[in-house]
Amino acid sequence: MLLLPALIPVLLLSVYPLVHGIVLGFTDAQAGYNRPVHFNGIENYARLMSNELFWSSFRVGVIWALSVTVLQFLAALGLALLLNQNLRFRGAARVLALIPWAIPPVIIAIIWRLMLNPTAGPVNSALAAVGLPHDINWLGDPTFALPAVIVVGVWAGMPQTTVVLLAGLQNVRSDLHEAAALDGAGALRRFWHVTLPSLRPVIFAITTLDFIWNFNQFALVYVLTAGGPGGQTMLPMLFAYNEAFKYGNFGYASAMGNVMVVLIALTLVFYLRHQAKERQS
Repeated sequence: MLLLPALIPVLLLSVYPLVHGIVLGFTDAQAGYNRPVHFNGIENYARLMSNELFWSSFRVGVIWALSVTVLQFLAALGLALLLNQNLRFRGAARVLALIPWAIPPVIIAIIWRLMLNPTAGPVNSALAAVGLPHDINWLGDPTFALPAVIVVGVWAGMPQTTVVLLAGLQNVRSDLHEAAALDGAGALRRFWHVTLPSLRPVIFAITTLDFIWNFNQFALVYVLTAGGPGGQTMLPMLFAYNEAFKYGNFGYASAMGNVMVVLIALTLVFYLRHQAKERQS
């Protein structure tokens, strides 16, 4: 009974929408007032498996999630190592590093749209100033759209990864570094043989969660490109959104969501099993 005040909002706002979405995935539900809804079994899933546009969006989503996750980790690790040093104004630098985390994704996307503007954006202006090609339509050219969106995703998501890695670095035992230094190990060898092994549980946890967050990304990419040009940045979430709210195919869109829920659940199972093995060892 004491848990009910916390349990009821979870049931209403999390469990019920999830169950309702799963049920809708097995129906022909469409937008419209008082439209009849019929159970159609796995028809939506059979249609989904033969939809090349969905598989294309899934491929783009995997490329996006993997690229952003890996680049986020590398950039955040470098920044965390820097912020872990005993430098002047370290506190101010840590605050500045967290600024992207404090900005809503929609605002981040609007800022970067202005920066990547092909005619008046500062990015092309900077390229022109150093004599490089500067007539690039970063978000409108199929060649550059996905790389540009990946860069924005890395910038937007790097702070939380930095914070987690920085916390992990501060828990690395200093006596291990001192012992390695006495044995003649340089900074690079100490990083490779002491720092990275100590950070392994943290690295696995944050990269797994980053992959899930990035695969589920919607607002940032929607405001930047809305999936264009030509579907080059059409993530699975954007594809499902268009099917539901642009074309009114609620049942079909729910089936897409169910497929993504299964994939994310499998990733979580892999993560939890790894965590359990770490605790046992």
